[in-house]
Amino acid sequence: MTKIAIIGAGSWGTALSIALSRSKKPHAISLWAHEAEVVESMRARRMNDVFLPDFELPAVIAPTGELAEALEGAEIILGVMPSTHARQLYTRIAKDASPRAAFVSATKGLEPETLLRMSDVIRQVIPAERGPRIAVLSGPSFAREVARGDPTAIVIASEDGQLAAEIQEEFSGPTLRLYSNSDVAGVELGGSVKNVIAIAAGVTEGLGLGHNTLAALITRGLAEMSRLAIALGGRPETMAGLAGMGDLVLTCTGALSRNRGVGVELGKGRKLDEIVGSMRMVAEGVSTTAATRTLARRLDIEMPITEQMHAVLYEGRSPRDAIRELMERRLKGE
Repeated sequence: MTKIAIIGAGSWGTALSIALSRSKKPHAISLWAHEAEVVESMRARRMNDVFLPDFELPAVIAPTGELAEALEGAEIILGVMPSTHARQLYTRIAKDASPRAAFVSATKGLEPETLLRMSDVIRQVIPAERGPRIAVLSGPSFAREVARGDPTAIVIASEDGQLAAEIQEEFSGPTLRLYSNSDVAGVELGGSVKNVIAIAAGVTEGLGLGHNTLAALITRGLAEMSRLAIALGGRPETMAGLAGMGDLVLTCTGALSRNRGVGVELGKGRKLDEIVGSMRMVAEGVSTTAATRTLARRLDIEMPITEQMHAVLYEGRSPRDAIRELMERRLKGE
């Protein structure tokens, strides 16, 4: 029986623990939470009342607030923490993780200060002599639907083909299907930048705009994502798959998307601080917008939707003015 340590008991980490309890292979699963109230809820009621209420935790899931306890004997370490906390948590993990443990990142974001992808953060933090085996997990997957058992297809990517195949076998089950991929950069960037476009999609909803606008935004958003991913070593076909187009469509159109929800409220006229302050869970797209814009400018890549979302989020531009700026840009070929 494989032991999996899930680090981060937000809605996604909790949903993954439930999904992995249904996998074809048996698992012992430890689920680590930073918040004492979350650990207490999961232990006392076998439910994460804070981040994913209404879903019972199967018996194979052991909630804990002690990182060393979660990591003890773990052969797979699944990181599901917000990107802003990833470095300090992986630094702590490095002290107690087994030298043979594989690392799987399910965080969809970039490190704000360094602009690094999560796999690069892990590689920087885990000593090179341990030769960490690293994979990333991404794709269209709302936590509540995964926990509910809705059929879901996602991607596991690693430069180590054997590791990708191992995780694919370990994680796949009757309701969760994994496709393997070697394009780590493309999968991580797709999962990160789609959140920026999702905020823009929410803005169009908040402004009362229709399907024409949304279709154009998703299509041109995919073009932006692809330009950046390819410049950083990703492959075009990855952006046409589950971790690119698939996740983008879901996050831009689904009511369960936190990033889209931020955009909806911005479109209605609410201020960012007020919106974020009212949220218990993290909307990764807010910090990823700044990181993506910096990357695009550094690489001289045109990303007009990202530029306008940065102006709305950080420079006080009105959402309606941002849409007008996009529409009145210099005309060009597709």
